[in-house]
Amino acid sequence: MARTIERIPLASPSPGTARHLVVHRFGAKGARPRVWLQAALHADELPGPLVLHHLMPMLAEADRDGRIPGEIMVAPLANPVGLSQVVGSVLQGRYALDGAGNFNRSFVDLRESLEEAMAGKLGADAAANTAAIRDAIETLLAEQHADDESTVLKLTLHRLAATADIALDLHCDDQAALHVYCGPRQVDAFADLAARLGAAALLTAEDSGDTPFDEALTRPWWRLIERYPDRPIPADTMLSCTVELRGHGDIDDDTARRDAGAIFDWLQARGAIAGEAPPAPVPTCRATPLDGVGPVRAPHAGLWVPCVEPGATVTVGQVVGHLIDPMLPADTGRLALKAPVVGTLFARMRPGLAKPGDRVAKIASPDSIPQRRGKLLGDR
Repeated sequence: MARTIERIPLASPSPGTARHLVVHRFGAKGARPRVWLQAALHADELPGPLVLHHLMPMLAEADRDGRIPGEIMVAPLANPVGLSQVVGSVLQGRYALDGAGNFNRSFVDLRESLEEAMAGKLGADAAANTAAIRDAIETLLAEQHADDESTVLKLTLHRLAATADIALDLHCDDQAALHVYCGPRQVDAFADLAARLGAAALLTAEDSGDTPFDEALTRPWWRLIERYPDRPIPADTMLSCTVELRGHGDIDDDTARRDAGAIFDWLQARGAIAGEAPPAPVPTCRATPLDGVGPVRAPHAGLWVPCVEPGATVTVGQVVGHLIDPMLPADTGRLALKAPVVGTLFARMRPGLAKPGDRVAKIASPDSIPQRRGKLLGDR
C-alpha cells in the first residue's frame, strides 16, 4: 500500500484562523504491528523533524517493497500550535501561550478510569485481554472533551497513538548528548534503541509525575498489570519512550541520517519492518533511575559559563561550570558550580543568563537520590 498523507483539522482558536496536523501513513491502515512516530511536540525542538525527514523515504521504500506488515504513522511536526508562537522573531514552542502550559505535560491520565472499565472483564487469554484493553482505551479517549486549541492537539495525538504497539516521541534538550527516557519495565526493548543511537544515558521512571506523552500511553497498562497479576497482560503491548536528540543546535543532515538509520534498524528488529536487522552495537550506557539525576542549580542570578561537555563522566565535587556576576570584581564575582553526584553529565543549559534555581546541568547517577521525589522532569 502506498503512503498516504492525512491532514487532521484542529479546533480554530479564533475566526479566520485554522491549523491542521499532518500524518504520513505507511503500510495498511489499522494493521499490526502499529507504530506511531512524532517529533517537535515542543515545537522549537527541531532535530526530530529532520530525522523523520530522512526516515520517511526509507519507510516509503520499505512500503513499496511490501516490507511493512502493519502500519507506521509519522507526524514530523506534531505541534502546529506551537509552531505559530513566534515572539520577537523567536519561536516559543515549549509552552502554550494560551496558558495551557507545557505541551508535553498533562496528557489524559487513564489509569483509574481504565482500571474501573476493565473490572471483571479480563480473562485467561492474553490476546483477548489486549484487544479488550485497547477497545476500552479508545472508548475512554473518545469520551474526553477539550475546548482550547492546545488541549485539542494533545487529545488528538493521544487518540492517534494510544492503541499503537510502539510509539516514539522525538525531542531534544538545550545542549545535550543523546539520551532516552523510558519506563523500567521496558528497559530491555529500549536499551537496544539506545545502543543503536549511541545514547549517553537511558533514564527510567515508573511515574515522572507530570503525565508526559510517552507515560500517558504506557502507565495505564502498567496499572492493570499491577492490579491483575493473575491475568495475562503482555508488558510489551505498548512500548513508548522519549528520545532526546542532543541539543537545539544539533541539526545537520549527516547526524540526522545516522539517527534515522538507527531507528529504522530498531523498528526492523522489533518486527515493524520485515527483514533481518543489523545486530545492535555494544551499549554505550546502562539504565539509570530518573530519580538519580543530580541537578546542578544556580543559587542566584548570573552568567552561566559551562566547562564540561555533555556526555562526559564527572565525579562528586567536580567543577562543571561557573556562575558569574559581571558587576562584581573578578575575584569575588565568580562562583564554581560543582557536580552533586558521580555520573554522566548528559545535558546542560546553554551558556547565558541563569535565574535563581535554574538547572544548569543534569547528571545521571546510578543510584536514586532520596530527596528526588514528585515531578522528576521539572520545568526543563
